[in-house]
Amino acid sequence: SSPHPDSSTPSKRSRASYHHIQNPCCQVEGCNLDLKSAKDYHRRHRICEVHSKSPKVIVAGMERRFCQQCSRFHELSEFDDKKRSCRRRLSDHNARRRRVQPESFQLKTPALSSALYSG
Repeated sequence: SSPHPDSSTPSKRSRASYHHIQNPCCQVEGCNLDLKSAKDYHRRHRICEVHSKSPKVIVAGMERRFCQQCSRFHELSEFDDKKRSCRRRLSDHNARRRRVQPESFQLKTPALSSALYSG
């Protein structure tokens, strides 16, 4: 058995999205913009560039906003103000930034700096 699935047996994901790949259009209600000439990202997530940055859209009858980190629609309550990333992803991002880096990765240590520039 090969590590790659046979092309005659498409994966569950490709079967579910086959129609959308063939006729990509924005999933925001009332838009239906043809995404054939859009960037791969917008085609993959079935959202036009304008709606990917909109503070509020209607998808499946509900007010939503597209999260640029999750690449998914969330309820408006999951965002702070006009931010385009949900609170959970922003929190994760900020936690990673606050972590102390190991000393070996800090280029501002005097020993490492002098070793790089000496002789």
